[in-house]
Amino acid sequence: MADRVTVIGWDGSPLTAAARSALGAATLVAGAPHHLALPEVPHTAERIRLGSVALVARRVAGHRGTAVVLADGDPGFFGVVRTLRAPEFGLEVEVVPAVSSVAAAFARAGMPWDDAHVVVAHRRTLRRAVNVCRAHTKVAVLTSPGAGPAELGLLLEGVHRTFVICEELGTDRERVTILTSDKAADHTWRDPNVVIVMGGPAGPAVAEGGGWIAGRDPAAAGPRGWTLPAEAYGGLMGEGELEPLRAAQLARLGPRVGDLVWDIGCGSGAFAVESARAGAAVIAVDSAIEACARTESAARHHGVQLQVVHGSAPHVLENLPEPDVVRVGGGGAAVVSAVADRRPQRIVAHAATRDAAELVGRDLTEHGYQVECALLQSVELDTRAWTERERSVAFLLSGVLPERSG
Repeated sequence: MADRVTVIGWDGSPLTAAARSALGAATLVAGAPHHLALPEVPHTAERIRLGSVALVARRVAGHRGTAVVLADGDPGFFGVVRTLRAPEFGLEVEVVPAVSSVAAAFARAGMPWDDAHVVVAHRRTLRRAVNVCRAHTKVAVLTSPGAGPAELGLLLEGVHRTFVICEELGTDRERVTILTSDKAADHTWRDPNVVIVMGGPAGPAVAEGGGWIAGRDPAAAGPRGWTLPAEAYGGLMGEGELEPLRAAQLARLGPRVGDLVWDIGCGSGAFAVESARAGAAVIAVDSAIEACARTESAARHHGVQLQVVHGSAPHVLENLPEPDVVRVGGGGAAVVSAVADRRPQRIVAHAATRDAAELVGRDLTEHGYQVECALLQSVELDTRAWTERERSVAFLLSGVLPERSG
């Protein structure tokens, strides 16, 4: 195993004395081509081009001497330090950090970033990174080949965002470009880059002097509770939108950051808004133009981001991006069947009668979902006289794909 392993972050600035000292003593240096070309790298040192960090870690673990790994930005922030410190390699590392590429990107843009979400996009996580960009007004995306600005722009179709694209930060080829998301696919971008994604209606203002937690302040989600009373949405709601049923649906779907939620038959927009309050991206669908308008109004009122699509299911669903969880608020078994064909992790629906519930349940079972059904009865009491004010009864169905139960 290497006698000493030092990880050096590089942001284009002159190397610190500690970094120069570590490099001067190195017998093995790993890094990208522009790192290995630095004049401080000893001519006598073995040089390894950094591709797979795990492979480099194995080489370092088997090296007898002093090793240095060079990486862009802060190597402890979504960087190589995590892999190098994995138990299977047995490496103890010293870290000489630099300014992270995210911090540098926001500095180039002249913007604060304590209120930003930071996500990593590669081929496996690109869709989830895009969902965060749909749901939030300020996101920094650390991109990779095949999951860069062009791909982000294409997957954000129908959602207007502004991109600040920072290419090759800290190098002589550094370039910062500002454009709208729909134009990103018209260009070829150099790696590595950071994309700052901004836009959508403004949420609650950050207090003077900043917030108290990085990213999204939990208080920005509004009042406590998964669901809000009907009065928060104008007071007029359909039978399938009453608060007890919504709370049960939210509990079974569990929308979270990185998810895309479909709310089919969005009605007043209550379920769509409450999914967005949980941090998920939401596409709300309804065949009634009035319902679409109410949902857009509710989203603005509660300061959340969501996309509203006017059209009739199941046909309108064909061109929507892939969902993670879906609430079917209208359309019955035909819509549930079309949704199940898209294989979301979880589906919830409700029915007014047992026959209708059985029809939906059988269809979900045939699509490979594990199905649960519960008869929910809710009685609201007027506590001034303890008399019944409102009663609702509904069959709640939920389906979960066994292989995708997360």
